[in-house]
Amino acid sequence: MNSIEEKSDPPQMSRESFAGFARFITGELGIKMPEAKILMLQSRLMRRLRVLQLSSLEEYQDYLFNSANAEEERTHFINAVTTNKTDFFREPQHFDYLARVALPALGGAARDSRRGCFKLWCAGCSSGEEPHTQAIVLSEYARKTPGFDFAILATDISTKVLDYARLGIYEESRLEPVRPDLRRQYFLRSKDPRQARVRVISELRRKITFHQLNFMAADYRVKDMFEVIFFRNVMIYFDKPTQEAVVNKLCRNLAPGGYLFVGHTESLAGLNIPVTPAAPAVFRKPA
Repeated sequence: MNSIEEKSDPPQMSRESFAGFARFITGELGIKMPEAKILMLQSRLMRRLRVLQLSSLEEYQDYLFNSANAEEERTHFINAVTTNKTDFFREPQHFDYLARVALPALGGAARDSRRGCFKLWCAGCSSGEEPHTQAIVLSEYARKTPGFDFAILATDISTKVLDYARLGIYEESRLEPVRPDLRRQYFLRSKDPRQARVRVISELRRKITFHQLNFMAADYRVKDMFEVIFFRNVMIYFDKPTQEAVVNKLCRNLAPGGYLFVGHTESLAGLNIPVTPAAPAVFRKPA
């Protein structure tokens, strides 16, 4: 008689284990971890259990915190637990405001300053669609503005998405929000017709520098001053004190008169920060 092998249920996460992971995530990354996220966290860690051939989440927790490979595993853990959702031209009103208002207001001053070029910081860049969108907008502005040059710093905590972003290779379907003329100008189709993929042109990729950065770090070690900082759809994972601390650290590198863009669902109300409202989800540092 043939027997059918039953699949075993995935290891379950105890409340005690979740509490240990949650303390680490909140302490290291600032991300709120209510108990409602226990199933989400359990699901995201299953791949690490398979890779490491561990049988339980408690075993993995001991490996993460106490093994000789703990520091290396922390990178894999962070890559697993961080959320990375983004699109080209996400929240398009911001890019219209950048081109129509912020760049004309700041472009001349940036060209004449000792900084030499317009600098933008994409803080929380995920898989790269946002900084590549910013580079397209700035390139379009440069085409109409003689002498204008720019550089973009793009940072994220996840090494996995940073590696992906540096390549600048995307499924062609990801370009749906991009105007056809901009697709032709700034993307190259794969030479293999079986692969519906595109790559950001090298001239645009060279304008962006990608670095890992943890918003919970005491010192961001960013020396440049920026005319514009995009910090969108990141604060939703932080509590109010963390939001205030992070925004203040970002604003240390925001030039006087510079603009800070946050997500449309995010609020800076009640935070003691050195910027004032300029438009919906746009703030400006007094000159």
